[in-house]
Amino acid sequence: MPFAIGGNARIRTNISSENAYNSLETSNRDISLRQLRLSTGKRINNAADDVSGYITSRALQARNGAMRAALLAVGDASNVSNILMDSLDNIYNLLNLIKEGASTAASGAMGTDEKVALAKAAYRMAQQIQTVVDSTVFGGRQLLDGTYSANYVIGTNARHELITLSVDMTFRNPDYNIPSNYFDVNSMKTGNFAGVTGLDLRLLDSVSSGDLGIFHDDMLAATISSLAKAIDNVNKVASLIGGIVNRLNSQEDLLKGQITNYNAAISRIEDADVAKEQLQLIKSQFLQQASLASLAQANANPQAFLQLIQR
Repeated sequence: MPFAIGGNARIRTNISSENAYNSLETSNRDISLRQLRLSTGKRINNAADDVSGYITSRALQARNGAMRAALLAVGDASNVSNILMDSLDNIYNLLNLIKEGASTAASGAMGTDEKVALAKAAYRMAQQIQTVVDSTVFGGRQLLDGTYSANYVIGTNARHELITLSVDMTFRNPDYNIPSNYFDVNSMKTGNFAGVTGLDLRLLDSVSSGDLGIFHDDMLAATISSLAKAIDNVNKVASLIGGIVNRLNSQEDLLKGQITNYNAAISRIEDADVAKEQLQLIKSQFLQQASLASLAQANANPQAFLQLIQR
């Protein structure tokens, strides 16, 4: 804190000049600070600017980064889930066409040739189911062949940080509420289709005029019943994934809101108030000019006292 000190007749020590110089240095330093804040847009450019604010803003930024990563994970999980739901919807529609063909074949008006034609048409739908399964891929991984399982970090809380998206289409999964031992939609590779033991869609291609097989009058009731169970099981899986999607959508909305709020908090702590900084800059520039004038005047004061010792 500067003080006005008398005794200016001493020409060896010019206290007034030192005070003016110190004030000039203070003004210059403040001008540099205001110009830095205006150029960066940040009130806190280093820890010295605001010790507590620096710690708080860095902690908020770290958490915000974790939430942004979680938001990306939510997006990935949503993409996988949407692909799965779309594929299961396609399989559902194809199964309905197969079931409609079997139901039509059960009509007494259908002859052998008509039943064979319906079975062959149904087999083409079964082939398409296999095509859907084979083409349901994300990140180079098959999603419906019973091998896909992945963990997604969708939050920052230790208790709710992971969601496991697993489509277990081969082994028993109690989440699906499916009583059968297998849930397999690989229609061309297995004798158990969509959780229905013994339902082999490859047998549709074996139907002929000499052997109607699963389209025989004695077998059609079981065939239609098995197809109905398969449709129900596919719908159960789609419903389970739909529930996951609803959770992911809720988590996405939560994360977006939290990220926005954290950004606002960081901005209030760290960002510069342009109007206030500009006001302070003008004030410091005025003090700089005043200090320069005072310094010049203080440096001239000893000259007057030198006349007392002149001859």
